[in-house]
Amino acid sequence: MDTKHIALVTVPPVVELDVFGPANTFDIASKLVAGSALAPPDKPPYRFTIVSPTDDHVVEGETGCRLFADKCFTEVEGDIDTLLVTAGPRSIGYEGTPEFWEWLRQTSGRARRTGSVCVGAFILAKSGLLEGRRAATHWNWVNDLQTLHPGVKVDTESIWVEDRGVYTSAGVTAGIDLALAMVAEDFGNAVALSVARQMVVFLKRPGGQRQFSVTLAAQAPSSKTFEELSVWIVENLHNPLSVEILAEHMAMSPRHFARVFSAEFGSTPANFVRQSRIQAARTLLEQSKRGMDDIAACCGFGSDEVMRKAFLDVLGVTPGQYRATFGVHSREADHAS
Repeated sequence: MDTKHIALVTVPPVVELDVFGPANTFDIASKLVAGSALAPPDKPPYRFTIVSPTDDHVVEGETGCRLFADKCFTEVEGDIDTLLVTAGPRSIGYEGTPEFWEWLRQTSGRARRTGSVCVGAFILAKSGLLEGRRAATHWNWVNDLQTLHPGVKVDTESIWVEDRGVYTSAGVTAGIDLALAMVAEDFGNAVALSVARQMVVFLKRPGGQRQFSVTLAAQAPSSKTFEELSVWIVENLHNPLSVEILAEHMAMSPRHFARVFSAEFGSTPANFVRQSRIQAARTLLEQSKRGMDDIAACCGFGSDEVMRKAFLDVLGVTPGQYRATFGVHSREADHAS
């Protein structure tokens, strides 16, 4: 087995965890595999090169840390097995040099696989490597990726995706998910599971990034009376909350109320109520051991099945799956282990 050379390209200002999350994942895997039947002792499974796009080797980090790269891209030698690009929100519009973009394209063409973490997808897209491909990025920037690069088939829900040898992942810790998938691809699920256990993370995270990105997305109302209404809604989720009932509470006609509400909150009344109910249910699933029927009634869903459909529609997971991941039972199990 040949040592797999991983080149971690760091475009400044880079999110440091996007670099070290995958790097640590591969490093743990390398130590687990080294000396086993999967790898002879004189050939470590992975080796790394941290690559900078500039010849001073200094890469600014989002938190203010400075990383010192092993090599500038012009100095990288030998075959590259995995080319992994990392960046940060402030590097989405990174200009770079023509030589850097050409190196990225040529190196990707020679590498066994190419990938990106979070907004590193913007770097791959700008180089043309995502054209016509399905790709993921952080949920907060999926619309920007689609707008800036209309030729990319942006996947708004997946933690990571692969399309013809090019891998892209969602936000921050999803880089670890992607690295685990690559470890599984290289050495099997058993090794990847051992790495995940050491890192205390999921080998396969349930659901997609919707469950982590969906909150009450409505804008803050400018009117104090509508701010008070939002509080009243949350306090009365167990009751019917139709447009007619809400309009009556505000002493307005239903049509006028719906128009003003949408202008104030950036959401229809029905959507706001549904999101409020989901958020309340999420809190109860996380912090209590109450039954599903009880939570559904308390949050105004009417039945467990209605709540289940709402969770699947909005979060992509069932209430049971959500509780298994974030609830007190899962935290107690982690503590016990």
